[in-house]
Amino acid sequence: MARRIIAILGLPGSGKTEAINYLMEKYGWPKVYFGDVTFDELKKRGLKINEKNERAVREDIRKKFGFSYYPEQMIKKITGIKNAKVVLVESLYAWQEFLILKNKFKDDLETIAVYAKPEIRYGRLGKRKKRPLGRKEAQGRDYAQIENLFQGGPIALADHTIINESSKANLIKQINKIIKKIIKQ
Repeated sequence: MARRIIAILGLPGSGKTEAINYLMEKYGWPKVYFGDVTFDELKKRGLKINEKNERAVREDIRKKFGFSYYPEQMIKKITGIKNAKVVLVESLYAWQEFLILKNKFKDDLETIAVYAKPEIRYGRLGKRKKRPLGRKEAQGRDYAQIENLFQGGPIALADHTIINESSKANLIKQINKIIKKIIKQ
């Protein structure tokens, strides 16, 4: 089997991190996280990690370096990981970024969209321990990611979709079913 790149897609609070953490724990697969590019830049600029600064830095990076900057950094990280049959990618957002990764990895890139209704996601985001978001902030982030990053495209064209509106056990059951198909390919 060739190396597989599995990108978990979805809007904030959909369950991407839960899915990634489960796969890392179960299979020991390494992960690359698009958000690390933003966090590294926040540290470099001496800015506090919060929704306002994260959004400003993400948009500034893309404005200065173009939409190819994030996926180029991820490609470096992915290709730098040796001896892993599967590499997980968390928080692939932008349509252009998706196209660059798809062009690079072709059929070795599998995408899994995790979906939950806004009301469910906003409730989760308000309760999360790290970087909680209020309803207004969460909705603003949704709009910014859809309007500025065209995040709907990669989600709409995902190879697999999980509806994550009930239990963690149901999320895991759906992930296991999909991973079984991917690994057999």
